[in-house]
Formats: sequence, structure tokens, C-alpha cells
Amino acid sequence: MGEYAHRMQSDETIGPYEPAAEHVFPDSELNEILTVLTEDPEITAYLDAQNVIAVDRMGYSDHGPKHIEIVRDRALGLYTLLKRAGVECNGARQQGLPERFEPVILVLAATLHDIGHVVHREDHSYYSIPLAADLLDRLLGDRYDTDTVVRLKSEVLHAILCHHTEETPLTTEAGIIRIADGLDMEWGRSRIPYEHGGRGINTLSSQAIEEVRLKPGDETAVLVEIEMNNAAGVYQVDTLLKAKLANSRLESHIRIIAINTTGDDGLVERIEL
Repeated sequence: MGEYAHRMQSDETIGPYEPAAEHVFPDSELNEILTVLTEDPEITAYLDAQNVIAVDRMGYSDHGPKHIEIVRDRALGLYTLLKRAGVECNGARQQGLPERFEPVILVLAATLHDIGHVVHREDHSYYSIPLAADLLDRLLGDRYDTDTVVRLKSEVLHAILCHHTEETPLTTEAGIIRIADGLDMEWGRSRIPYEHGGRGINTLSSQAIEEVRLKPGDETAVLVEIEMNNAAGVYQVDTLLKAKLANSRLESHIRIIAINTTGDDGLVERIEL
């Protein structure tokens, strides 16, 4: 496809975001806001506190600092590959914001998308909105003029709201956050709660995902490779990730291949979305 003619070699894997590296997008604004986000004591407290309901009270895996770090890296990895392929982000653009604000929207939304867990797991994306709005007012108010703050907030809050499947993303940025959230699924990091002491599908599937890799695709901007050690991992891919990809605005730009690398259970060897 001509749209992807300038892609990199398909064996390249996109690793964690490195601020000092060269990027295919303006990164100075992003790198400044990343420093603010990682050093702010209130945000640090929220990321720790939001794990109490998710982990301690409901038995889910981590929804705190580690999850946020992974989602930020996945979001910036997806964004990098989409930018290389010429896929346009419409959120910042339609608000009249320069390109340099696209990754800023992503890291703000990735960092704050789960803070509603301090209220409850159920409907947490809706609870995240007022909490994130207050934080954004403080974080952005001294950096930008009022118009920029309002427009940035609107895009960040939209992406936060749409990271779960109840609401449909209307921007590329929101779609990226939605999928990045679903890609935190490697061994021990299932978004599905464990069945303590049991061997049900939730438990087995959460242990089955060995590695998730982001690569340039041959016919799509992004190739997501998921390595499984057991066919039970299909439950993770087909139950959660498939729903995240649907109506994300990015279905035609992302190809997902999950492979059962052991093949010793005689079941599914490969699944493709």
C-alpha cells in the first residue's frame, strides 16, 4: 500500500520511549511535560492510591504506576508508527493546536486515564474526568494561555473517557489510548482479575502472554505481535483486545497477530485481528 511506502524494516521493534532519542514528531513539549508528570507529588499519590480498589479490594492486577508507564510507552510507540506511515491525528488539529501537542495529549491521557479507580472500579473512566480536569487546570494553567488549556483539556478528557469500550473515540489520539491500555497484557499483567487458587480461564489466560511487540507492518502502519505460551492466551486477545480495537478509528491501520509458540497443547496456534 502506498500509504505505508516509507515504513521501516518489519523486524524493528519499538521499545520504551526515550526522551533523548530522535523522533518523527516534535518532542520538546512532550519531554517537558513528561518530566512534570513523573515528578509531581499529587500525581504520584493518585497512581499509588488508585491501586487500592483495583488490586487490594477487587483482585485485579496493577492499575498503578507500572500500568501507567506501560500505557504511556505503548501509546507513544503506536503514535510513532502511525506518524511514520502518515496517519493523521485529528484531535489536536481540529482544536487548532500545533502538531507538538499531539504527543502531549497522549501522555496526559495515558497518565490520568485510571485515576477514577480511587472512587470505584465500576464506571471509573467517568470518575476520572473531574479528577483529571482539576489536575490539568493546575498542571497546564501556568504553562499555556487559557484557550490552549481548554482545548488541550478537551482532547485529554475525551481520550480518558473513551479508553474503555462504552464510549466511541472520535479522535486518533483517543483511539491510541484505548488500544495502548489493552496492550498491557504480558505475563502477570492481565486486566482480568485473577481467580485466587483456581485454574479457570481468567487465571490461565493471564499467565499465557509472554511478550507484546510493536513493529512496522507490511500492509498496515502497525503490527502488534503477541507471543503466547498457551492457547488460553486467546481469551486475552479475543475478549479484551478485540473489543478495544473495534471502533477505535485505527482498525485499518493496526494488524494484531497472536502466536502460540509452544504448540504443545494441540490447540490454537495463531489468531489474527
